[in-house]
Amino acid sequence: MVVLKHLSVAAATAAALLLTTASPAGATAIGDVQQAMAKVAATPGAVGVIGGVYLDGRLAGRGTAGSRLLNGEGGPIPADARFRIGSQTKTIAATALLKLVEEGRIGLDGKLAALLPEVAADGLVARADEITVRQLIQHTSGVPDWYSRPGSTEPAFDVFDFTTHYQPLDIVKMTRGLPRTGEPGEKFTYSNTGYTLIGMIIEKVTGRPLARELDRRLFQPLGMTQTYLATKPPEGIKGPHGHGYYPDATGTPRDVDRLNASFGAGAGGVISTTRDISAFYRAFYQGKLLPPELRKVLTGGPQGRARQGSGACGDDLLIFGGTAPGYSAVTLTSTDGRRQIAVGATRSLADDNAVISAMIEAAQAVLCPAG
Repeated sequence: MVVLKHLSVAAATAAALLLTTASPAGATAIGDVQQAMAKVAATPGAVGVIGGVYLDGRLAGRGTAGSRLLNGEGGPIPADARFRIGSQTKTIAATALLKLVEEGRIGLDGKLAALLPEVAADGLVARADEITVRQLIQHTSGVPDWYSRPGSTEPAFDVFDFTTHYQPLDIVKMTRGLPRTGEPGEKFTYSNTGYTLIGMIIEKVTGRPLARELDRRLFQPLGMTQTYLATKPPEGIKGPHGHGYYPDATGTPRDVDRLNASFGAGAGGVISTTRDISAFYRAFYQGKLLPPELRKVLTGGPQGRARQGSGACGDDLLIFGGTAPGYSAVTLTSTDGRRQIAVGATRSLADDNAVISAMIEAAQAVLCPAG
């Protein structure tokens, strides 16, 4: 089942350390992409990996290492293949929501109960009459996360259920009875549920399915022709691509290529390519999608989805990441939107820390080579 954790603490720490040693901001030289991908593929738990570098929207290098299937089978993943971008979907969904704010169709201080009365009914989402759109975007709503239970990082659902179709409201109902993580607006606590709700708000306000709304507002205008939101099982990754694996109760890796798309939606269901996801970040940071005051709701908020290094190239780069069972994705972008590297990997282990850290290290080695 799809979805998504934010970058782990270990990965975020690695990112900060790695990016402080990068070369001067604005540099256009890039490192060896293929060599960097080979290092990721050699990481325990990695199955296959692809990466693409883009300078001012032009392809500057690609690489692929490992294999499409477990144990070196299936040949290499095509470097232009689609992959799951995980929680990077959240930035896309939030951008679509903020476009509705820009149009005056909703307000940042609009209350969840007014926008989605069905989630306020019978106390399904506690304090829904206090939770605002801004709080949902910035992960400060206090709404508990459906992905995992308190004290656990493991999925709270059957990863191997590939066929059950859940509506977004069904997903929200999985949090009934779970403790809130804080007062509305009090603190940052990562919540996939908040972005399931954001997807529901977009559908309610526009009268269109979330997948169609993302396509018409973002993917089509930006030329992201290979990108789409998977929403219903058995919809998965189109075209040749890498398969992810997740250990079953015996520890045996099982193919989870058919991840249940019901769980993706606004929290993590987008499937993209290195070219397309780079195009999104380029447009976002060049101010082509939102006015500055609305862009700051994402970039200046406490949500912490983008990690920023310090010094030299580090303070010029932002890191976005996302994972799902069997899949990891990382994109680095310069704050001026001119440079991106996107990396997608498949895994055979539940723990993503080592693979994510290797992906970040590889990305910085390419985009900001030493010397």
